[in-house]
Amino acid sequence: MSVTIHPAAKYWEEFQIGEEFSSPGRTVTETDIVNFSGVSGDFNPLHSDRTFASTNLFGEPIAHGLLVLSIATGAMSRLGFVEGTVEAFLGLNWRFTAPVKIGDTVRVGFKVKEKREGKQPQHGILVLEVTVINQDGNTVQQGDWYLLVRRLAHKG
Repeated sequence: MSVTIHPAAKYWEEFQIGEEFSSPGRTVTETDIVNFSGVSGDFNPLHSDRTFASTNLFGEPIAHGLLVLSIATGAMSRLGFVEGTVEAFLGLNWRFTAPVKIGDTVRVGFKVKEKREGKQPQHGILVLEVTVINQDGNTVQQGDWYLLVRRLAHKG
């Protein structure tokens, strides 16, 4: 059985340090927050109770930080540059730097920060510097993602 590789997907050797990818915008809706609450079980009133949230730090409900992180992983998938070549998400160093509110539009930037050999010859490790920005250009989340990516010699 062959693996389906996205036309934009790259193998580890094909990535260049400093190479950048940018996602289109994605507006965060109240439905996104409600659905994420249901899937995650996180019904913290900061996200799910307008009255409570109006008396809190941000004055209105905010998106779960992990919802926005999930949107960022979806943006990577949507761009396709590792769709079919990534073998595993190994980890991340991540910061939540500003709230995302209902109606905010986020974009995600990905920059190849580092490439390392994997423990096995069929994989390499790709470190991406990832930045999520809102419609005002403010960084709302950022950090490094570590991906295990297939090597060219081990296609298919």
